[in-house]
This record gives sequence, structure tokens and C-alpha cells, in this order.
Amino acid sequence: MTAVAERPAASSIRGHWIDDWNPEDPAFWANGGSKIAKRNLIFSIFSEHIGFSVWSLWSVMVLFLGPQYGFDPAQKFLLTAVPTLVGALLRIPYTFAVARFGGRNWTIISASMLLVPAVLAAFLIEPGVSFTTCLILGALAGVGGGNFASSMANINAFFPNRYKGWALGINAGGGNIGVAAVQLVGLFVLAVFGAGHPGIVAGIYIPLIVLATIGSAIWMDNLSQARNEKRGMRDAVKESHTWVMSLLYIGTFGSFIGFGFAFGQVLQVQFHDQFDTPIKAAYLTFLGPLLGSLIRPVGGALADRLGGAKVTFVNFIAMGLATTVVLVAAQQRSLPLYLVGFISLFVLSGVGNGSTYKMIPAIFKAKYADDDHQSRRISGAVIGVAGAIGGVGGVLVNLAFRQSFLTYKDADAAYLGFIGFYALCVIVTWVVYLRPGARRTIAV
Repeated sequence: MTAVAERPAASSIRGHWIDDWNPEDPAFWANGGSKIAKRNLIFSIFSEHIGFSVWSLWSVMVLFLGPQYGFDPAQKFLLTAVPTLVGALLRIPYTFAVARFGGRNWTIISASMLLVPAVLAAFLIEPGVSFTTCLILGALAGVGGGNFASSMANINAFFPNRYKGWALGINAGGGNIGVAAVQLVGLFVLAVFGAGHPGIVAGIYIPLIVLATIGSAIWMDNLSQARNEKRGMRDAVKESHTWVMSLLYIGTFGSFIGFGFAFGQVLQVQFHDQFDTPIKAAYLTFLGPLLGSLIRPVGGALADRLGGAKVTFVNFIAMGLATTVVLVAAQQRSLPLYLVGFISLFVLSGVGNGSTYKMIPAIFKAKYADDDHQSRRISGAVIGVAGAIGGVGGVLVNLAFRQSFLTYKDADAAYLGFIGFYALCVIVTWVVYLRPGARRTIAV
């Protein structure tokens, strides 16, 4: 099946390159454009989903690293922080890679790159492996974190403005579910093969990576018009809103990915008597990331209806309260209350992911009301910057847990730090976007 048979008559195709793409034209969209965009969306989601799973691989692998490996909790938190950092940093170059290589071509490249960390982890993780080797393997898994940025940039170009929110929400949510999926794979391996075979978790993804690569090669397209604007990133970093939204995205997506990587370890350390084997923790670790992923489009829909800043403001208050519940539960050693608080944090971080991403185009549409081209140019670059910086928030979450356990032998200090950060985000959202003076200047 090729794109040629589905293309409107006005289109020009060279191999998998589409030279004229006009989704804003209703006739163009109805005459084949919608089918092509949706087909590309399907394989984009599949590739991004596998990328998130590989990025999150070490959130599962650490559950297999029992006493025979000789790694302490601080080292394990570092093993989950490293891929988080690498993946966050790769998001900026991955954003530009779509324009450089084409959406289809870069999806093929980025998907095939996932084979490196998957194959190495499948064969090298066994008792006696050095901590340095594990750190290197964790860093290589970070390539999966960049897939989100390139996938979003690519799909953004395929859909008309009236469908962008839906398409980007589905694309992002489908990718985020990869965090929960890899934890379910880990649970399956633990239940069937036991804790002595961590390489099977990575091995399961090898054929899936191959399928994602082949599927992208056969059924995806490149858009000749999908070019990043020159100096877009340079202009974006000069915008104060870029840094404000990056801060808020640290609190939402940073929390989601950071907690996703750390949840299993925290359970095993904080409630060791109840989670003395990896499989007991694995029964629960997937639930939070799954709910947080599924709820993300709801956050975007609420932002559409109520206003992104209002949803984000209330959501950060709720995240602070949920973290307080987690802190109290940890001090009282109440596992049920702890799980309620922590899973609420996942859900709220998912809502915030949707609402904060919805704020970005709204901010620049209001600021550049008379220049739609400038609005799209800046907001596209800001999405790349905020996505990268937000990913760094996941590193900070894992480092906070690591330092808290090193210093105090519990996670209480980390929870207090999270509460303080969410309070800061509440204040910033109010001052910049919700106070009466701010609302007169820019409405989001």
C-alpha cells in the first residue's frame, strides 16, 4: 500500500515525499488527506510507544537487581536518573531532525536506534555486571526519550488546526502508555520466568522495534513543507513565556516520568516488609503511569473548555495536596493511603501534561494576534524547549529520592521538596497568567 493511491489529484509525490500538503483545505482533507494523516498517526504512535517503553526500561530492570548484584538504593535511583536525563536532552535535536531528514525517514532511524539499548540489555544484564556497565546501558536507553519530540513535531504538520489538539493528544497519550506497558512486560517476566532473567524484558521489545521500523518504512510519509522555521529556537529562548512554561512542565511531565521511573523502587525501599520480592512491587507499578497516560487528553479537553491556566493552577494545588497525603502515609506506614496519594499524583500529572501543553499555543496566539505565522513559529519551538526541560524534571525527581534516602534513610525530604515546588508553580501560574492584570494582557 502506497500513499499515491490515496492522494488528492492536486498532490505531488516523489517516493514517500509529499510536496504539497494543505490540510486546512476541507476539500483536500476529505479527498484523501485525512486518510494519509491518520495512517501516519497510527505508525507514529506505535514507534513513540516503543520509544517510551525503551526509555522506561530501567524503571523495570532495577526491580530485578537483587542483592546478588550488589547495588544499593542510591545507585538504583541513579540508574533511572541517567536515561531520564539523556532522553530529555535528546528532545531538542530530535525536534529538528524531522525537518532535516523527513518525518518518515527520521521515524525509521529513531526506531531502529532503539535496537542498541534493547539488544545490549537483553544479553549483558546478569549477576556480576558492573555498575558502570549498567550506567552506560541506561544512558543508551535514553534514545527512546527523544522519540516524543520528533513524533509530535511530525504529526503536528499532518493535521489541520481544528484537529491538532485531538491528534497531538492521542499521539502523546499513546506514547506515554509505553511507560505502563514496559512495567506490565516486567510483571509478566517476573511471574513466568522469575527475577533471574531481566534480559527477557528487553528481549521482548526487539521484534517490536523491528516491526515499528518496517511499518514506518512502508506506511509513513515525509512532508516537504514540514520545515522548522529558521531562528525559531533562537527567538523562542528570548521569550519569557518559554521559561515560565518550561518550569510548569517540569512540574507536570517531569513528575509523571520521574515518578514512573521511581515508583517501584520507592515501594521496595519504603515498604520493604510488604514488597520483599520484585513481583509484589510490579503488580502495582504499572497502574499509576497507565492512568496518567490515559487521562492526558482529558487535561487538554478541560483546558479547551475552562482555560489552560485555570486548569493548571487548580491541578498544581491538587498535586501539592496529593503529595501531602503521600508524606503522611509514609510517616504512618499506611500502604493503602500511600497508594491512593501516589496514584492520584500520576493522574494529576497526566491532567497537567494536557493543560500545560494546551497553554503554549494559546499564549502565543494571544501575544501575536495579528501574525498567525509568528504565533505558530514561536509556539512550535517553545514546545520543543519545554518538552526537553520538562523531561529534566524526571531527573530531579529521581535525584531527590536518591539524596533523601542517602541522607535521612527515608523519602520524607523528597516529598517536602515536591510540595514546595508545586507551591511555586501555583504562585507562578497565578502571577503570570491569572491575576487580573495578567488576564488583561494575555488570556490562556
